[in-house]
Amino acid sequence: MTHNEKSVDPIRRTTLKAAAALTTGAFGSLATQGVWAAGSDKPEKEEVKVGFIPLTDCASVVMASVLGFDKKYGIKIVPSKESSWASVRDKLVNGEIDAAHALYGLIYGVHLGAGGAKKDMAMLMTINNNGQAITLSKKLSDKGAVDGASLARLMATDKREFTFAQTFPTGTHAMWLYYWLANYGINPLKDAKVITVPPPQMVANMRVGNMDGYCVGEPWGHRAIADGIGITAITTQDIWRDHPEKVLGTTAEWVAKYPNTARALTAAVLEAGRWIDASLSNKTRMADVIADKSYVNTSVDVINQRILGRYQNGLGKTWDDPNYMKFYNDGAVSFPYLSDGMWFLTQQKRWGLLKGDVDYLGTATAINQIAIYKDAATMVKASVPKDPMRSSKLFDGKVWDGKNPQAYAESFKLKA
Repeated sequence: MTHNEKSVDPIRRTTLKAAAALTTGAFGSLATQGVWAAGSDKPEKEEVKVGFIPLTDCASVVMASVLGFDKKYGIKIVPSKESSWASVRDKLVNGEIDAAHALYGLIYGVHLGAGGAKKDMAMLMTINNNGQAITLSKKLSDKGAVDGASLARLMATDKREFTFAQTFPTGTHAMWLYYWLANYGINPLKDAKVITVPPPQMVANMRVGNMDGYCVGEPWGHRAIADGIGITAITTQDIWRDHPEKVLGTTAEWVAKYPNTARALTAAVLEAGRWIDASLSNKTRMADVIADKSYVNTSVDVINQRILGRYQNGLGKTWDDPNYMKFYNDGAVSFPYLSDGMWFLTQQKRWGLLKGDVDYLGTATAINQIAIYKDAATMVKASVPKDPMRSSKLFDGKVWDGKNPQAYAESFKLKA
């Protein structure tokens, strides 16, 4: 037994050995067929460095590598653990990584110069839907602030500065947090202080009292409950059921230079997402793998509860949520809907992150690589929706369908 094997528990060691067997077994035999790795379809790059942040929703990127789905399509994914979304942005822009598990709004923000850098970007697929949460500190819940309405009442009477954290200024977590606060009459730009904190640092910062609440992806919502320092005020799927979340992002330049590699990478991650969603045992196994210090670096129990849809709010309530984090969901998750990207633009415009008018549809069409996705879906035999737009009703009753984005952005009472 190697030193590394000794450092993991027996259950995880069994899982990792099984994963290795799969890599050299069934998936290895598929790779040797070379169906998508020869001739004009051969990937231009064999090794693809993919950045990720320690979050549950990095799982399809990790499992594509661990289980050998990448080899099937003629590439080798090299996962690169990053410290923050700003690091992901910088390494994508500078070409230090080929692609990344990334925030939807990060890719769009960089494309328009609203994310601390400006470069033409590309989004290959949506990695997951759902699975984020807004956490309030136990100190707030002890004072009766357990949801949006009670938080607004407390903030109206307790005249101090309230601090909330998100993970990146143009990212999904900032938009979920702002949308939720504004629904209860709290202007996130005027009535509170909002700070940026990398996802793995959220719990530690709340423990020492640096913030009253935060929005982040799992497992860091459940970790606050397990540690007894926070409560779940709302899940993001309760804000918008089956909302878009992380994406497989890269630069437009990289896609133009390596189109076959982009297609192979998309296919590998798409197939890994399908594997995760295929069974409860696969989800449990995935949780065991990504809990390792090389990836998310937390206990398996903190990950596997919510990945199986088992929720608790830290106040004694438990429930089974059918709208937990999904990676495939019969192909519905991964398609790069134009309307999804356009929604993030409406919120970035709403909060003053974008200056002037925005070509919503043109921007989404340029970034979302629908043609590459369709080719990858064909390789994986995944279904593809006919319409690149979809309609959704959010928790405030507003319907988003992408038909009139400018009017939608202007329709909100609270905005910058």
